[in-house]
Amino acid sequence: MTEIAFHFNVPDKLSYACRLLRKAYRSEAEVGVVAPVRLLGELDRALWSFEPLEFIPHASARLAGSAISKHTKVWLAADAADVPHHAVLVNLGEVVPEGFERFDRLIEIVSADPADRQAARQRWKHYGDRGYAIQKHEVGVT
Repeated sequence: MTEIAFHFNVPDKLSYACRLLRKAYRSEAEVGVVAPVRLLGELDRALWSFEPLEFIPHASARLAGSAISKHTKVWLAADAADVPHHAVLVNLGEVVPEGFERFDRLIEIVSADPADRQAARQRWKHYGDRGYAIQKHEVGVT
């Protein structure tokens, strides 16, 4: 069964996602990131400029299976079905990613924005109603 973790009160979702992806990259984990296309574009740009000496190789999941596949384990996708592995899925979007259950682990990143938190509550309920154990991490709480 998929392990699900919510990371709440994230001050900046893109910056947090970059740090999370850097950690995953260093541990050689395979990670897919699912989000609306506009947000994926912002994340792509952020990953290019996140830390000058710590580039995180990443690519659009549409390129899975191409020559670039041997250079990255971080895939950006508008649809979880396009991610070419079943390891970790990071959700930056507001809806439950369709097909999340094929992944070993799902990480939900949630800002302090009231609308984002409300959407996260609906996702939490969705997972809980289906019997998934959920871990909660408060990030921005001091």
